Amino acid sequence: MEMTLNLTLFERINAAPDIGTGWLLVAEFCAVYLIWMIPALLVAGWLRGSDRLKQPLLEAFMATLLALAVSWLIGMFWPMPRPFMVPVGQHFLEHAPTSAFPSNHMTIMLTMAFSLWLHEGTRRIGRYLLLLALPVAWARVFLGVHFPQDMLGAALLAASMALAVGANRNWLVLPFYHRVARRLYHLLFAPLIARGWVQR
Repeated sequence: MEMTLNLTLFERINAAPDIGTGWLLVAEFCAVYLIWMIPALLVAGWLRGSDRLKQPLLEAFMATLLALAVSWLIGMFWPMPRPFMVPVGQHFLEHAPTSAFPSNHMTIMLTMAFSLWLHEGTRRIGRYLLLLALPVAWARVFLGVHFPQDMLGAALLAASMALAVGANRNWLVLPFYHRVARRLYHLLFAPLIARGWVQR
């Protein structure tokens, strides 16, 4: 039943064989390039943001690393094929034949989104990332490198890791933030901080 629903949804979302070039370009942009908003946010947030932004960003980054580690373990012990490995549907994006479940792209975007959403000061950013994740999920199924179940798995994993790290921030995140991350940041960027080019 679940596999039938997964395949049915895939067939509805996956691109038709004669899809136009315009749709493929839009989908490729969403599938490949939108995720670069995450490192851009991390860099900009740490260089120009206050502690109210830096600490949630560090927490989100730590949750994302944990989520990716769990994703890797799932892929190693429970490998799931990508659509073009079965094969089913149309395939328009080159990708290595690695395990598809859960989607790492969605794991990264959604863990960051959920984690930032947990903080009142960064909740709006979290909402924007959630919205940004939707076209990424669509595009990676549309182009034939993922099944819908890979996106659902990523969403469940992301939410779990964001909540787990958030619930343990007092002993896991905050000590590392104050004792390691901030000190390392001040050490590396001291000349730029002194000139006022980046935030202290």
